[in-house]
Amino acid sequence: MTSMTGFDSAARSPVFFEDTLLMLREQIRRFVETEIKPHADDWEEAGRVPRDLLLRMGALGFLGIRYPEALGGSDLDQRATVVWAEELGRCTYAGVAITALVHTDMASVHIFNAGTEAQKAEWLPRCISGEALSAVAVTEPGAGSDVKGITTRARRDGDDWILNGTKMFITNGVQADVYCVAAKSDPEARPSQSVTMFLVEKGTAGFTVSRALDKHGWRSSDTAELSFDEVRIPARNVLGREGGGFYEIMKNFQNERLVLGAMAMGEAQAALDLTLAYLRERKAFGAPLWEKQAIRQRLAMLAARVEACRQFVYTTAARAAAGEEVVREVSMIKALAGELVNEVMYDCVQFHGGMGFMRESTIERMARDARVQSIGGGATEVMLEEVAKRM
Repeated sequence: MTSMTGFDSAARSPVFFEDTLLMLREQIRRFVETEIKPHADDWEEAGRVPRDLLLRMGALGFLGIRYPEALGGSDLDQRATVVWAEELGRCTYAGVAITALVHTDMASVHIFNAGTEAQKAEWLPRCISGEALSAVAVTEPGAGSDVKGITTRARRDGDDWILNGTKMFITNGVQADVYCVAAKSDPEARPSQSVTMFLVEKGTAGFTVSRALDKHGWRSSDTAELSFDEVRIPARNVLGREGGGFYEIMKNFQNERLVLGAMAMGEAQAALDLTLAYLRERKAFGAPLWEKQAIRQRLAMLAARVEACRQFVYTTAARAAAGEEVVREVSMIKALAGELVNEVMYDCVQFHGGMGFMRESTIERMARDARVQSIGGGATEVMLEEVAKRM
């Protein structure tokens, strides 16, 4: 069945007309169909994505889309990142998508943006190949979007730092090899200058995965609570400027929110395509459900809104790639896309009827997965406050 918008619409978008981006989209879509969809039910049961999938992603260049060729990357821009995120979102297994996207655009990117040449040389080629998996550990039991409120502490001890604290809801937390950890290094400093980022390697003494978390959705994504008990970190593992962690986190939030918006639109489009196919086949009262005017008009309106949001994502990615300031726009995207994908899922479940409530149906899983889009990476309410500040 031809997509209602989706790929053809993307190809018509002026800012996404380059052959490189179209080829990348085709390559990712083929990978999703052959390497993800046939196996992902097993990963949902296991609660994690196998590492060999990441190695295959790395071999195809997907994990280094934005990184320099010298490190093994493709040296593309934010538009390519959006293609990557949107196509993963369309796979219908958001847990698989977020595993890869956290690695490429929310964790390893901190090493690239703030790392020393030695840190980049040590970790980025391995992250790009899929040999090493990364995670970012900022969120705590009492601090999420409020980064200034974190309580994990880092104290200086000679040439080392000692970390103590707990991190919560950490994607890739169980399987990661390297963690970008935010800790309060100077409690006497201004909140925006009190946080430092550290590179913590798996197996470091005192660093443990307290527990793997059992989630409502994103079942194939491993999510963990982390514990730091007198964890000794050499000064060479400070990531970026001491006291500059807050600004590094804020800087990448903009990329993260654009990526999550693109992922959400991929999810929404896949749900619309799936539901359209179902409505054309499912008969009630002697005719396909698609013949019911109220149903097809509701789906048409959702398709229009998804298309509008997708084009907003594309245009913002192009502006970001051109070096423009887009903090306001990405905050809008995160709020709009997070809410819209949940509206789409609600109606798509409704139009599937009883089957939409069954665990065996794709749309049921997708609806569970989408719920966190208005929470993670910046709750809708927080995003709207960021927009309001700039009105």
